[in-house]
Amino acid sequence: MSHDLPTITTPDGQRVFACVPAAVLVFIVNEDERILMLSNPKSGGRWEVINGALEHGETLLEGCLRETREEAGPNVRVRPLSLLHVYSFPYAENIPHMLSICYLFAYEGGEVIPGDDMAGSAVRWASVDEIASGAVEVLVPRYVPWLFERAIELYRMLADRPPAIHQPPMEYMSRRKYPK
Repeated sequence: MSHDLPTITTPDGQRVFACVPAAVLVFIVNEDERILMLSNPKSGGRWEVINGALEHGETLLEGCLRETREEAGPNVRVRPLSLLHVYSFPYAENIPHMLSICYLFAYEGGEVIPGDDMAGSAVRWASVDEIASGAVEVLVPRYVPWLFERAIELYRMLADRPPAIHQPPMEYMSRRKYPK
């Protein structure tokens, strides 16, 4: 399948890489094995995990933490556990492939007060059963109910472990010397 999408080529011209927009989805699970969900008044009562576009210069972890602050408020404390899943989907006519990079975080405390991006939103902790039955109508991520089950399964495996090791900030990475 051919698309007129931007690419970037290595300086030696040997490799061409796709330039694909990316979003992070943050599954925050509490000790009762419920997932933090927000419902923006504009969403018609549907619920979503914390999510948003990755910004220029951010690592994946930095994007997840920024979105968590923006949507759940600055008082929420989380501990990164693992990458949960990655998938692509058609976002718009001119963006036929957008990456959704899903992370799993353990809730460590702090009051959830929807921030600027989700001001006026309702907040709830939803069980997998509520999501699977449709009692909690999910807007983001759409069409992947099994992903919530996977989040809980992985949470059970990793909840007692220390935070996951993630890459350092991009400034550090950019000082590396790359082979020519």
